[in-house]
Amino acid sequence: MSRVVALANQKGGVGKTTTAINLGAAVAACERRVLLIDLDPQANATSGVGLPKNEPQSMYAVLLDGVSLRSIIRPTELPTLHLAPSSVDLVGAEVELGDADDRQFRLREAIRPVAADYDYILIDSPPSLGLLTVNGLTAANSVLVPMQCEYFAMEGVSQLLNTIERVRESLNPDLEIEGIALTMYDDRMNLARQVAQEVRDHFGEKVYDTVIPRNVRLGEAPSFGKPIILYDIRSRGSEAYISLAKEFIRRAEHRR
Repeated sequence: MSRVVALANQKGGVGKTTTAINLGAAVAACERRVLLIDLDPQANATSGVGLPKNEPQSMYAVLLDGVSLRSIIRPTELPTLHLAPSSVDLVGAEVELGDADDRQFRLREAIRPVAADYDYILIDSPPSLGLLTVNGLTAANSVLVPMQCEYFAMEGVSQLLNTIERVRESLNPDLEIEGIALTMYDDRMNLARQVAQEVRDHFGEKVYDTVIPRNVRLGEAPSFGKPIILYDIRSRGSEAYISLAKEFIRRAEHRR
């Protein structure tokens, strides 16, 4: 069975989708079968791997209409990386699911039939703590938290950890922290170094050794619909995500 990992942080602009795309691609490049589920209505993970944002069948149809997850999965340029696309229709999903008895479990039930097809299923959650994110946390074995090295980072993660604890208590008792990935790191800034050290002091071994730097090529890659390893494999951003993928796999398979 696959390991299901939700990438979550309710604070926007922390590199969550960038990490979902590029970690997924780098793990796939390490000969693991990866499914990336785009649960964010902005659909940036969808366009970031080269698929259009207006796919006729998306995660909206899976969550709201009971369409099978397998039927909407699309291939990408990397043979072992598949995508379950998002669409703008997901904006209304939280309202439409509001009265359903199983509203927190829709994604978990959708994943079950395809779980054996993949080594890792990565869920790109919206930058909020609403019902879509709760679906991701309920379906996941663990949560990977991308965290920008800036002043308010710890505050945002503290709120997320409170949500994770509530989900653990009421919906998914086995949910755990997969790891914390420091993103957008600029070693020329004292603040970035200070925040990184504070995060390591507070969370210890949960923080990955690999740090994702600020990198121009990482910022350019989504506009070409490519993960960084296909856009510029020699860039610092590509090297960082390859290193993070190896660390991610090593930790996950040791735990398994």
